[in-house]
Amino acid sequence: MRKLSLKELGRVDVDTFRQQSKTPIVLVLDNIRSAMNVGSAFRTADAFALEKIYLCGITATPPHREILKTAIGATDSMDWESGELIPVLRKLKKDGYLLAAVEQTDASIALQDFAPPSGQPIAFIFGNEVKGVSDEALDLADIALEVPQFGTKHSLNISVCLGIVV
Repeated sequence: MRKLSLKELGRVDVDTFRQQSKTPIVLVLDNIRSAMNVGSAFRTADAFALEKIYLCGITATPPHREILKTAIGATDSMDWESGELIPVLRKLKKDGYLLAAVEQTDASIALQDFAPPSGQPIAFIFGNEVKGVSDEALDLADIALEVPQFGTKHSLNISVCLGIVV
């Protein structure tokens, strides 16, 4: 067994990536404190060819040094924009996206029990590392998804959680 070289991986260039069809998923990052978590979100979104990332609230935006460090170029390939959370969510809902808050609520559905609606795009909403998804976002969400956990901690790091959900 040997590792494949970068050339053997056959990855597309940024221009080709931007033109290719995308997975009908967008990420909404609201009030994410860690720019490194934001960079990881960019890298995951690139890996799965997601449509777009929305950076809301205090969430850092490129070209922040820590985002660039963890994104490793994905800020160039991924479509993204910053905006206020509620208008972004209202626009996505109007555009037909299922708004899926990733949060522990009294109505959360375990991720493994979630059956994505056929043909409907999804906007996954991720909230602050301490406070979670805001009440205002939950009020607009169509569904809450939860990654089941069986240890002593109450939550996962957002970049880990995001990777699992995507």
